[in-house]
Amino acid sequence: MNILMVAAENDALDKGKVGGIGDVVRDIPAALAEFDHQVNVLIPGYQFFSRQPGARVIGAVKVHFAGQEEMVGVFQVAAKSPVAGVTQWVLEHPLFGAGGAGKIYCDDPSNRPFATDATKFALFSLAAAQAIKDGIFGTLDVIHLHDWHAAMVAFLRRFHPEYGVLAGIRTVFSIHNIALQGIRPFANDSSSLTAWYPGIHFHAEEICDPRYRDCVNPMRLGINLCDKVHAVSPTYVKEIVRPSDPERGFFGGEGLEGDLQRAEAEQRLAGILNGAEYDVPVPAPLASPGLLELCLNELLVWIGAKPQAESTHLIAYHRLTQWLSSRKRQSGLLLTSVGRITDQKVLLLRQILPSGQSVLDVLLDRLADRGRLILLGSGDAELENFLTRVASRKSNFLFLKGYSESLGQYLYSSGDLFLMPSSFEPCGISQMLAMRAGQPCIVHEVGGLRDTVQNGIDGFSFNGDSLQQQAENLITRLEEVIELEKNQPAKWKEVRSAAAQARFLWSDAAQAYEHQLYRP
Repeated sequence: MNILMVAAENDALDKGKVGGIGDVVRDIPAALAEFDHQVNVLIPGYQFFSRQPGARVIGAVKVHFAGQEEMVGVFQVAAKSPVAGVTQWVLEHPLFGAGGAGKIYCDDPSNRPFATDATKFALFSLAAAQAIKDGIFGTLDVIHLHDWHAAMVAFLRRFHPEYGVLAGIRTVFSIHNIALQGIRPFANDSSSLTAWYPGIHFHAEEICDPRYRDCVNPMRLGINLCDKVHAVSPTYVKEIVRPSDPERGFFGGEGLEGDLQRAEAEQRLAGILNGAEYDVPVPAPLASPGLLELCLNELLVWIGAKPQAESTHLIAYHRLTQWLSSRKRQSGLLLTSVGRITDQKVLLLRQILPSGQSVLDVLLDRLADRGRLILLGSGDAELENFLTRVASRKSNFLFLKGYSESLGQYLYSSGDLFLMPSSFEPCGISQMLAMRAGQPCIVHEVGGLRDTVQNGIDGFSFNGDSLQQQAENLITRLEEVIELEKNQPAKWKEVRSAAAQARFLWSDAAQAYEHQLYRP
């Protein structure tokens, strides 16, 4: 088959990743190529990728967007690790660099959410449709759209008279995170459907947001207008066909459960677990002093990058120097956590218990001198501030606000227990990377976490029917794990070994894509 993947991110390109989409779009094409498929991967150039060494201009496509004629450049670009059978492409236009060269997503004010990105991806989708029509990728068998950013290709395929030829190509829509839907008005805004594509007649009922009926919902139109709909783990599919209930701590279809139930009834909905790479070197574990020195070196780079040091970095510097000078630095469990700082990841840790303390405060109190927690990540400013405040008062907690691929890899390989209490997790990659390095995880039993971590066998899990119950069960489960590590060393070694031996293969996912998504 000749397959085109259309997405916002692609970690096959240097600096092409923000989240999990980038991992999938990097790895699944190579796995499909192993089964003799030709895969083209297309993302915006963001005024960055088209300027990198190895980028080669192929041509341009002409489109009519927002009442004007626009020329969008077409480039082939070089992957970090080229794979036979996989071709990397970017489309380039000044609008794709609206947030600054290389910035994939923009931060719009709360009164116009997604405005800049939605316009940028609307033009990208139009140019992608034109490139398909022009035959730039050859004769395609499958168009595979990833999340709301690429969904407008499905809109154009269904409603735009110039792109009717796309209707003959099987089209798949992947849901990586249903909580982000890209909702924008139908009209009366420069970032709206009729502003992007004036004069196009469409059926609003199929594509409107169920809650804001004067708005288009790209995630919903992807679900309703594509031949197959795919979510990134089997358990996540079971969750998103049910309505969300945030008061109970359950996150499901986020208003789109009705459309997903219909897709399931029509046998258009499939849950396929993502994979991880196992033929890459995993760094050897570092003893405590070496790991802390690595953290300190990375922290100093972050501090030196700005004219003034942030309070978060100063607290981390103090904690690291304190730990490095302590004779107890190698005692107890080392808990680690790596990931984006979002409500999805931190909601449970912020939950306030009847004592008036946050869950994270209580976890650290219960851990006491039996262990320490290192958390690496950045994201939402309010959540970063919460973690900073906790770090300022808890001497067994180090919060490193930033991103470092190499430091993350050493945290995976050097930790004793990986903490991942996500409120929802479509698939998750961090738990797979920790397990690959032989570090068992303690996880909330949701989505892909439930599909990858076997409680008491290769890791530990908890659940609960309310936020309060989930919070209490997390604390209880952590205490049980601490006691297990202390009192049952043989069992602990068995769990660590099972974690290291667990395998979630992209080759399995590729075969499932072919049989469940790509074939009629």
